[in-house]
Amino acid sequence: MIARVTLEIALRREFDYFIPPELAGRVEVGTRVQVPFGARKVLGCVTAVAEESDHPNLKAICKVIGEQSLITPKVLRLARWIGEYYCCAPETALKSVLPEAVRKEEAGWRERLYVRAVAVTGEIPKLPKRQQEVWQIIEERRELPLQELLELAATTSATVRHLEDKGLVVIANEISERDPYSREQILPTQPLVMNPQQAKALDRIKAALEAEVAEAAAREPGAPAEAGVSRVFLLHGVTGSGKTEVYLQALAHTLAQGKGGIVLVPEISLTPQTVERFKARFSSGPLQTLVAVLHSHLSAGERHDEWHKIRQGRARIVIGARSAIFAPVEPLGLIIVDEEHEHTYKQEEAPRYHARDVAVVRGRMEGATVVLGSATPSLESFYNCRRGKYQLLEMPERVDDQKMPHVRIVDMRQTVRGGKGIPIFSPQLKEAMQQRLERKEQTILFLNRRGYSTSLQCPVCGYVAECPNCSVSLTYHRRDQKLACHVCGYCAPVPGVCPKPECGNPQIRFAGIGTERVEDTLIKLFPDARIRRMDSDALKRKDDFRRILGDFRVGKIDILVGTQMIAKGLHFPNVTLVGIIYADLALHMPDFRAAERTFQLLTQVAGRAGRGDIEGEVFVQAFTPFHPAIQFARRHDFGGFYEQELEFREQLKYPPFSRAALLTLKGRNEEKVSLSADYLRKELERALGDIKDLVLAGPGAAPLARAETYFRYQLMLRARQMSVVSQRLARLVSTLTLPDDVTLAIDIDPVNMS
Repeated sequence: MIARVTLEIALRREFDYFIPPELAGRVEVGTRVQVPFGARKVLGCVTAVAEESDHPNLKAICKVIGEQSLITPKVLRLARWIGEYYCCAPETALKSVLPEAVRKEEAGWRERLYVRAVAVTGEIPKLPKRQQEVWQIIEERRELPLQELLELAATTSATVRHLEDKGLVVIANEISERDPYSREQILPTQPLVMNPQQAKALDRIKAALEAEVAEAAAREPGAPAEAGVSRVFLLHGVTGSGKTEVYLQALAHTLAQGKGGIVLVPEISLTPQTVERFKARFSSGPLQTLVAVLHSHLSAGERHDEWHKIRQGRARIVIGARSAIFAPVEPLGLIIVDEEHEHTYKQEEAPRYHARDVAVVRGRMEGATVVLGSATPSLESFYNCRRGKYQLLEMPERVDDQKMPHVRIVDMRQTVRGGKGIPIFSPQLKEAMQQRLERKEQTILFLNRRGYSTSLQCPVCGYVAECPNCSVSLTYHRRDQKLACHVCGYCAPVPGVCPKPECGNPQIRFAGIGTERVEDTLIKLFPDARIRRMDSDALKRKDDFRRILGDFRVGKIDILVGTQMIAKGLHFPNVTLVGIIYADLALHMPDFRAAERTFQLLTQVAGRAGRGDIEGEVFVQAFTPFHPAIQFARRHDFGGFYEQELEFREQLKYPPFSRAALLTLKGRNEEKVSLSADYLRKELERALGDIKDLVLAGPGAAPLARAETYFRYQLMLRARQMSVVSQRLARLVSTLTLPDDVTLAIDIDPVNMS
């Protein structure tokens, strides 16, 4: 027998190896192996097993990694699709489906010494007082880690060893799983009574899950699901409509059928609150199961242990960010993608997959039901409902007859004070915050810019402090007294005078505002208020986010200031006021999705208000108050915005009326990059010119023309059938000749146009 192996080094091909007799029966599709390659040994994954090979004198596999295959055949099939569609090397796609902590050669389990009480027959020997105290703790707990016992009893290991010598306890090494939520106290919850619109949505999902089981029973054992079955729902529910309860009860139905589920959330910051709700629901009862968590903020050990809980079938529900879509849940019955419109589901490095789209493909491959949920669905998903590809489920009202918040638009052009510029807070928002403080209600303030000021300028000579590596200005961080680039991380001290030798003006000034400045201004305005800031600068430790949200939930914080990490998915009944400081910040970006993102963000942030018994109020401060994205968000009118935006997209053949590919060339020599972009344009015309509906734009400098010392040029392709374009691009890239110091990145279905 021979094994076909994809190595971890990027060679874009598979290699055949002989399976030695001692490894027979342990090598199957998805098994991780160590193989000889030249003079070294490398790791790889078995992608096929065959009787014979076309190549003579095959080398033998050295050893098998792990006790079981790590990549299931179904996930392997998905990885192949990712490599083909997103135009990346197969080994790159394979790496993405398996966390690095699991790919390592060593098993990675942590062992700890445990103390276990022994069942004693007859009379317990007389013990000194200290040993007696320790024994009582052990007898009560029956088993606990040695280190924990030493801390509880304030004793030494010698005392415990004396108990072992007397036959009362056993001390032994055992695997100790690293649980990121082990310190959380989870109280079980029961299913809530649903309103009619929730019940209707759930019934439709349950019917699909039951059809899933019937189709699986009719298939031949081991046969894949039919490619034509597309069982995808778009759950369009306004903020506070109870989408999470629908998810929970749909998962319960999935577990009852003997299957598992994956729940994707767009932000790591949303994971703690989501995990708490799901663990509480499935921590006890007949459907009890472990809930595993997968995201990048876990330690390597935690990620290793969580992943193996899934692979061993002990955790049948998985919650996590985009990479959790590859979790080895078997059999898989349901995939939920919460806040499906979020751009954070898109991977920015190769393979540049979109987790929402991968979820739909995986669901189709495995015959699983997929639920995409959002209060502000992406135009692509909503358009797929119109075309009949997805089924639309609508929940247009909040639960318990709660009213949608009242949204007030403030024209910031009218707030200019004589000679003093524009204030951070309008008089209306300032008064509303004061009222909430008096009534002991809570406020959320949103600004999607961190730092104190967005630039340092000289009013005399016009100098602006810019990053030496990127084409962006440096942001001023007052607490740390530094200027920082939010692209490459470059930092510089704050100058006391204008750095230009011929100027030297001491009256340099900071322009623009960030969350740090908002926080400082609030402290001056409301000195008695309890104010906290939540952005990536303020959250330094692993559990800071969970701790601050916990304080906010129990009323220890009056005003919470933050970036987009507080904009969605959070439920706090005492928040009655939301202030959006600079609502049209993203409207001026060079991106065809700018209006859509602004509408989504405003609607999501506004949805944090009025989720309790008191009606919420939202103040939207804007310099372009009559822009359609702002006005439609004010009225909570998704349908109106959708129709207008679709008309604009159709005229220009932008998604969802086409698929896009963004090709970015970068290098340190701008002239070389520019010439390479012109050459690439000609090669693209030659390779793709016969595709009738193809639109080829560029080349030109990228919106972020220079990043991390590299000059960047871009071309964009738009076509209806991207799979054909992907295949042609892959062939073109394999023969393309570019200068050694110029690289090409291909992004299929990009969400970031910079």
